[in-house]
Amino acid sequence: MCVKAAFLSLLVFSFLLTGCGSRQFSQGSYDDISEDRLLDDKFNESDMRQIADTMIKSLTESLVIREAKTPPIVLVTLVKNRSQEHIDMKSMTDKIKVALIKSGRFKFTEKENREEMAGETEYQEQSGYVDPATARKKGRQIGAQYFLTGEITDRVQEVGSKKYVYYKCTFNLVNIQSGILEWADEKEIRKYYTKKSVGF
Repeated sequence: MCVKAAFLSLLVFSFLLTGCGSRQFSQGSYDDISEDRLLDDKFNESDMRQIADTMIKSLTESLVIREAKTPPIVLVTLVKNRSQEHIDMKSMTDKIKVALIKSGRFKFTEKENREEMAGETEYQEQSGYVDPATARKKGRQIGAQYFLTGEITDRVQEVGSKKYVYYKCTFNLVNIQSGILEWADEKEIRKYYTKKSVGF
């Protein structure tokens, strides 16, 4: 009898351990990326999308772009993270750059690949392996007319079980020749959370 009771106790204990352990996600489905999902209190893809959509619309409708006779050549710098969170600013910067390219209203120079482009140009000109008629020449790159810069800041307020998270993202378009700020805009996002009591 004691053996049977001990066995049952062991089964119950094992069941409790299994129930309290981590669960494996074994079944899933595709989600609508346009829908907002606030699974935690961190900066997420919905915030990034809202910021990008606002800035792209504002910039493409700005006076400096509407009056441009040809698509302006822009150098996009990495958006600066002034917030308390770790945010993938490369993804933010790329999202805005890709959307602006798709609009057909801008042309871009690439800063990240300058060393590679310089090396390739030097190879084509000096290695002797490339037909001079097709080799790219130094001094033929088109200079950017504008810098597109941006930064994101945040502020967090917690009172009791309530928490407010506020983000502000600011972008600037600077004329490289004159140093004049030709366009600027900002997007504000505020999210509200409540803490749930944990029951035992």
